[in-house]
Amino acid sequence: MRYEKIDSHLFISNRERLCTLLKPNSMVIVHSNDVLPSNADGTLGFRQNNDIFYLTGIDQEESMLVLFPDFPDEKFREILFIRETSEHIKIWEGEKLSKREASATSGIEKIVWISNFEAILRKLIFLAEQVYLNLNEHDGGDWSFQSRERRFINEFKHKFPLHKIERLAPLMHQLRVIKQPIEIELIKKAIEITGKGFVRMAKYLKPNIAEFELEAELTHEFLMNRSRGHAFAPILASGESACVLHYVTNNNQCQNGDVILMDFGAEYANYNADITRCLPVNGHFSVRQKQVYQAVLNVMKAAKTMLVVGNTMENLRKSTGKVMEIELIKLGLLTQNEVDNQLEDAPHYKKYFPHGISHHLGLDVHDVGNRYEVFKAGMVFTCEPGIYIEEEKLGIRLENDILITENGNIDLMSNIPIEVNEIELLMH
Repeated sequence: MRYEKIDSHLFISNRERLCTLLKPNSMVIVHSNDVLPSNADGTLGFRQNNDIFYLTGIDQEESMLVLFPDFPDEKFREILFIRETSEHIKIWEGEKLSKREASATSGIEKIVWISNFEAILRKLIFLAEQVYLNLNEHDGGDWSFQSRERRFINEFKHKFPLHKIERLAPLMHQLRVIKQPIEIELIKKAIEITGKGFVRMAKYLKPNIAEFELEAELTHEFLMNRSRGHAFAPILASGESACVLHYVTNNNQCQNGDVILMDFGAEYANYNADITRCLPVNGHFSVRQKQVYQAVLNVMKAAKTMLVVGNTMENLRKSTGKVMEIELIKLGLLTQNEVDNQLEDAPHYKKYFPHGISHHLGLDVHDVGNRYEVFKAGMVFTCEPGIYIEEEKLGIRLENDILITENGNIDLMSNIPIEVNEIELLMH
């Protein structure tokens, strides 16, 4: 892997904490993701399943983890199955992990070739009172996709119809939502790379540059810093395109006098950063652009103070909406009368700020976590207000990544320019 070796104690600790949440005499089975085909004999590349990575650090296809903490023979309480290298694989793909390498990465002693999974499963299964199997239970996920996990669940039910199946996802969400110190350092590394990419684009930007040229500069900076690439498809939206929330074509020219909205992030060791910045194409904000930019920044600063232990996403959303209303009235986009007479479930600010203020961040950009639970120390959130004015062909969004601690929060992007004067200074 491109990234520096991760201390295996992270994965050992993650497994230990998971085992404390299991019912007695339980087995856990976790799969790697598929290698997805594209066309002909091509593939879309491989991205590891975040749960097996979280528990093992193994970043290789055709891997499986079996945990059975109460099994009588302690050698079978943790088993990692990996793909066996052959001469053919060595020639065409390169050598895969050896058993020694897999053990050093994961901290698991018993490493077995995946071709032996069926035989070992039969040795264990009839002593298990329940089996925890995994699915993507993110509420924004694609549930129609036939993942490796879903196929295995169907197969397992057919082979072992009398066994009780438990859901692993709620336990994984409970663990993953609180970031461990090593995880926070990996997120910080992704943020550091992201900041370098932003500075590079700011120095490169000028009128008539194509959005995709900026994307190329960004990608270059990411790859030069051991990132595998983008955490998500980058949004580089100049002018009126900034009012399209998920604009990813990045094929227009940046015009003199426009503002470009840039929403992007680097991935590092499967952990992600997520930032949004806006730059004036010619290096100077107009008076109106500066007004709208400052309004968004004011909302962001207010929202950041609410990302604290004990608050909730719903309270954050409502409170931020009130601040946004004040800023929109000052900008002449809403009137006090409109705000006073609006429906509670249909606030007028949504016309100019239609998306959420925050989401969990970690191994997924929109990371796992219950949107109804109270904020706890160790959670990492984005903070991302925006104002989009189609009739003015102007969209401003600002976004930083925030770590919640017992003593308030830490803005992990505080060293990346965001104030109006900082942005204009950066470009000159």
